[in-house]
Amino acid sequence: MWDGRPQRYGVTVAVRCFIVDDNRGFLDAVQRLLDGDRIQVVGTASTTREALERVHRLRPDVALVDMVLGEESGFDLARGLTEAPGLEELPVILISTYAERDFADLIAASSAVGFLSKSELSESAILQILDRRATP
Repeated sequence: MWDGRPQRYGVTVAVRCFIVDDNRGFLDAVQRLLDGDRIQVVGTASTTREALERVHRLRPDVALVDMVLGEESGFDLARGLTEAPGLEELPVILISTYAERDFADLIAASSAVGFLSKSELSESAILQILDRRATP
C-alpha cells in the first residue's frame, strides 16, 4: 500500500515537488508552506522555458503548475511536461486563484492529474491527489 510517499532503495522519502508560478512572492510562500517531512520542494520556475529546463534536470515526483503564467499558459506547459521524453509519467497538478468550476472543461481535457485552488494548497491535498492516481 502506498503511504503517500515514494520509496527509494526501500526507504520512504519525501515527495520531490517542483512549482511553476509567475509570482515570486507566491513561490516563496508556497515553498515555505510545503517544504517539510512529506514534501520537499526541489525547485521553482516562473516561465515555461525555465520549467522545462529545470524539470528535466531535477526529475521531481510531481509538478505544481499555475494555470496562468503571465502571457504563457499553464495548460500548454502541463502538456509539454507530460509529452517530453523521459517525463511522460510526471504527475502535473494545476493550481490557480480561479475556481475549478471556471475552467472545469479545460482542466478535464488537460494532461494534469488534478487541480488545487491556491487557497487550498497543502501537503495533504497534494498527497491525496497523488494517492488517488496511484490507487487502481
